[in-house]
Amino acid sequence: MLDLKQFAQNFDEVAARLARRGGSLDLEPVRALIAERRDLILEVDALRQKLNAANDDLKKKAKSDPGAIEALRGELREVSQQAKLRDERLRAVEAELEALLLRIPNTPSPSVPDGKSADDNVVVRTWGQKPAFDFEAQEHWALGEKLGLLDFERAAKVSGPRFVFYKGALARLERALVSFMIDVHTQRGYTELLPPFLVKRESMVGTGQLPKFEEDAFKTAGEHELFLVPTAEVPVTNFHADEILEGDLPRSYVAYTACFRAEAGSYGKDTKGLIRQHQFQKVELVKLVAPEQSEAEHEKLVADAEEILQRLGLPYRVMLLCAGDLGANAAKCYDLEVWLPGQRAYREISSCSSFEDFQARRAKIRFRAEKGAKPRWVHTLNGSGLAVGRTVVALLENGQRADGSVALPEVLWPYMNGLRELR
Repeated sequence: MLDLKQFAQNFDEVAARLARRGGSLDLEPVRALIAERRDLILEVDALRQKLNAANDDLKKKAKSDPGAIEALRGELREVSQQAKLRDERLRAVEAELEALLLRIPNTPSPSVPDGKSADDNVVVRTWGQKPAFDFEAQEHWALGEKLGLLDFERAAKVSGPRFVFYKGALARLERALVSFMIDVHTQRGYTELLPPFLVKRESMVGTGQLPKFEEDAFKTAGEHELFLVPTAEVPVTNFHADEILEGDLPRSYVAYTACFRAEAGSYGKDTKGLIRQHQFQKVELVKLVAPEQSEAEHEKLVADAEEILQRLGLPYRVMLLCAGDLGANAAKCYDLEVWLPGQRAYREISSCSSFEDFQARRAKIRFRAEKGAKPRWVHTLNGSGLAVGRTVVALLENGQRADGSVALPEVLWPYMNGLRELR
């Protein structure tokens, strides 16, 4: 959530920064409510001063002019009622403002390039050599089905479209990747968490999934409403909700969860294969940092996600997203896109975002740099380290051979009980 004080004091500047995102965001209701709030605060303050003065006058007149007491009491009641009404309206205006601010996206960082869509994103760097095959590369779903290791048909029978059964060695590969990724990240200083897969509405609001993306969420029905996590970002960031952190920052966490997304806004996209499923596994990296650490720690987080791809030998590129392609909550974002020979394209496998203090204000996460210091908002960062299903996609397509078998990277052999290939 954006800083209301900053919005009120520099409305045109904040509006100009938001305009870099494009679209048709109407900020006039916010401007009107900010002006009304300012006037109400002045009115309430003036009425309270008048009330205090009338109280003082009542005390003095009670001794010197007892006959004036009833008239003064009537004046007190009238002023008190006016103050109450103005105060009630002020609270209502502030509630309206908060509801509006919860739907307004983050402002792009000044270091984010201008642009309208993914076509305007900037290639920061590439890594690895794309495999050269002397046969026509197949897409992952064809490979998986021919190997008898992916079953979309039975998953559709059980759960509907956009679900899959992994079988045999491929199921083990998914499990192996989770362990491998977490091992690498914990060696880099991340603390492992195994969070709940169900969260409260407040937690979804805290990280910005609600209210904007409620149509993409799965939730329970009945008296106890809970949301299935769309990403471990939600429970892990909210691990410190409503807290003032003491001691050194950053706090760095890694967590595996299954993730659940209705994909309501992606009808017709990636209907085949593992790219866009309603349920998938992901290893997530989350950092809570001081504002002055934010930029450097964001770059470190990107490098930590890249390390997984490098150890697996998967070619990829790093993209800096333009203002028009940023997610609503992010101030800055790098996408890691892995090369998929079967699709002859780079596809996103990780988004590494800096939210600055946008999520911290919603989840109320602050820190105190030293004892007695005034609490400040943390900056939050997160990124996939990596999306496990998409990593399986990349391993299948990059490791495929002419005979339909798939070579596995050496770093995974110990996690696969020595298995070196899928066939």
